[in-house]
Amino acid sequence: QLGRQLVQADLDRKHRRMEESDFLFLRATCFRWAETAHELCPGLMGAPRVVSVGDAHIGNFGLWRDAEGRLIWGVNDFDEAAETPYALDLVRLATSAVLARGRDRSVSLDEISAAILGGYVEGLRAPAAFVLERRHLWLRDLVLASDEERERFWSALEQLPRTSAPRAYREALAAAMPDSDLAVAMARRTAGLGSLGRPRWVGLADWHGGPVAREAKPLLPSAWSLVQGGDRKMRFAEIAFSRYRIADPWLRPRKGIVVRRLAPNSRKLDFPTLADPGLMRRLLTAMGAELANLHSARRSRARAVAEDLEAR
Repeated sequence: QLGRQLVQADLDRKHRRMEESDFLFLRATCFRWAETAHELCPGLMGAPRVVSVGDAHIGNFGLWRDAEGRLIWGVNDFDEAAETPYALDLVRLATSAVLARGRDRSVSLDEISAAILGGYVEGLRAPAAFVLERRHLWLRDLVLASDEERERFWSALEQLPRTSAPRAYREALAAAMPDSDLAVAMARRTAGLGSLGRPRWVGLADWHGGPVAREAKPLLPSAWSLVQGGDRKMRFAEIAFSRYRIADPWLRPRKGIVVRRLAPNSRKLDFPTLADPGLMRRLLTAMGAELANLHSARRSRARAVAEDLEAR
């Protein structure tokens, strides 16, 4: 789909990283999940369909600031958003948690599944975004960037080699800056895993004495769209700006390019290494609830999901 935009060096890096662990292999192969889900989980294919994440896993959650400047946590990658049976998001999320634990068996498979399912059921009952202010302060403490992380974040961006970006990306990044007349430096960035191979362009500028950054990458049809009868309808905006999600006001999908704000507390999060099994279960419960927030955009469909889930 990318044609000449494909970044072969990043794709090669993706293939090397896939060899490192089962979890990284899973992260990098959503396309293969889309191709084989009907064989692996035939009993789930008749479940009610919702606009889903499509690539739900424990590394697909992150932080952003809303229009009020509040810190929000939730799914922040919708590259593979599509209409699928709701249960497939749950299966992939649980599988990713099982694979990520490696040899650590402090949280069992049954506990992982129960935590995710418990959060999901509660989220269907009362969907609500994760605003890290008065509520969810335990989660804020867990994910908020430290001073050292903030320094590393900006240093990594500032060290990116400057290069010229294609016109469409230059215009998209410049338009997303807080002022239209800022001098914007362009750089290429390598990030993520499943999306390695797509070009990522970063715009960097100084605004009132501090750094600001935006990232742009191509928006492509989901792998699910390509295996489900060729339906290439984009679901990115539908789920990213859905009813129970507090949208990132700097997230802008337009003309095949999606732009987002980058900052120490506006980024994708690595799944933390948690020594406390109770905290691990609590985080997985929150992830299940966040999936329910997204699946509940259409309340009639959410009721059908709840009834189906109870029957199973």
